[in-house]
Amino acid sequence: MIEKTQTFIPFVWAKVQWNDERISWDPTQFCGITGVSVPRDMLWKPDLFIFEMVQKDESPLCPYIYMSFNGMVTDEQGIRVVSTCNMNVHKFPFDTQRCNISFSSAIHTVDQVRLFPSSNSSRATEFSQEIMKTQGEWDFLQLSVTNSSLTIDKEQWDMIIYTFTMKRRPLLYVINFLLPILFFLCLDLSSFFISDERGEKLGFKVTVMLAISVLLLILNDILPSMSNKTPLIGTYCIVIFALMLLSLIETILVTYLMEAESASQEKLKFKDDCEDKGEKVRTDNCSAEEKRETDCSCIICKVSSRQELLPAAEEVNHSIQCEESHVLLLILEELKELQKTLNLHLGCREERGKFAQWATIINRVFFIFYVTTVSLFLPLIYNEWIN
Repeated sequence: MIEKTQTFIPFVWAKVQWNDERISWDPTQFCGITGVSVPRDMLWKPDLFIFEMVQKDESPLCPYIYMSFNGMVTDEQGIRVVSTCNMNVHKFPFDTQRCNISFSSAIHTVDQVRLFPSSNSSRATEFSQEIMKTQGEWDFLQLSVTNSSLTIDKEQWDMIIYTFTMKRRPLLYVINFLLPILFFLCLDLSSFFISDERGEKLGFKVTVMLAISVLLLILNDILPSMSNKTPLIGTYCIVIFALMLLSLIETILVTYLMEAESASQEKLKFKDDCEDKGEKVRTDNCSAEEKRETDCSCIICKVSSRQELLPAAEEVNHSIQCEESHVLLLILEELKELQKTLNLHLGCREERGKFAQWATIINRVFFIFYVTTVSLFLPLIYNEWIN
C-alpha cells in the first residue's frame, strides 16, 4: 500500500454547545427573553483542538456566543482547517480517500469534560452536502461520525472523529495526461506502416519520443509523490515509454540492415559492371584476332590457289566451310557468356536477399509482439484502475 501525506484545507463549520450551570434566568421576569448574545470573552469555553491541524486558524473569529436562559451556551464559527491526511495514491487519478478530523479537549479528561456528537453520520452527510458550495478537484461522498477515546499515562480523554470520504475527479488528468500518451502510442503503432527503406520512420519515432518526454516534464508537477511502490499511472507511463523505446531500437536495427543491403547491392553492381567491361574487352580482342586469322587464311588460300592453280569449285567449298566454322564459334562464345551472366545474377540475388530477409522477419515479429503487449496491457491497467 502506497501512502503519502498531503495537506488539505477544508472549511469546517463547527457548532459547539455546552451547559453552564451558573447561568439561568426566568424568561417571564425578563420580558420573555430566552437567549442573548454576549462577547465570547465573558464566558468559559471548552479548550477544544483538532489533532490533525498543522497551522493556526487564520479565519475571522466570531466575537459573540449565544447564551440561553437554561444555561445552554452555543458557539458557532467557521474554521479553516489545514490538516494532514495519509493517502493511498495507488489508483491515482481514480482514487478514493478517507481523512479524519479529530476533536478533543486539551487538558480536561473524561472526568471533567465529556464530548458527544450532535448528529449521526447520515444527518451529518446531508447537512454537509447542503452547505457545500465548491468541491474543486474532489467530489464529496460521505461524512461519518464516531466516538472514541485517547489514553495517555492512564489518563483518558474523550474524542469525536469525523471521517470524510472523497473521490478525486479524474477528468483533468485523463484529458491532459492519459489520453495524450495513448495518442502517442497509437502514432508509434501506426509508424510500422512507414517504409523502412527511407529514413522517415526513424525520424518520426524520435519525434514521438521527444514529444512524450516534453509532456512528462510539463505534467510532472501534477503527479503525486510515491514512497514504496509505483502508482498505476507510473506503471502506465513506464510500460508505454519502454515499448516506444524498444520500437525505436528495432527501427534502428532494421534501418542498419537496410543500409547494409543497399551497400551490398551497390558493391555487387560495381563488380558486375567491371566484369561486363572485362568481357567486352576480351570479346573485342578475340574478334580482332579471329579477323586477322581469317584474313591470313584467306590470303593463304589465295596464294595457294595461285600457286597450285586449284579449280574454282574447291576454292568456293573451302570459303563456305571457313564461314560456317566462324559462325559456330561465335554462337558458342555467346552461350558461354549467357551462362556465366545467369549464374552470376542468381548468386547475387541469393546474397542480396539476406539482409532484407532478416529485416523483414525482425519487423514482423516485433510488430506482433508490440500489438499483443498493448492489447493485453491496456485492458489490464484499466481493470486495475476502475475495480
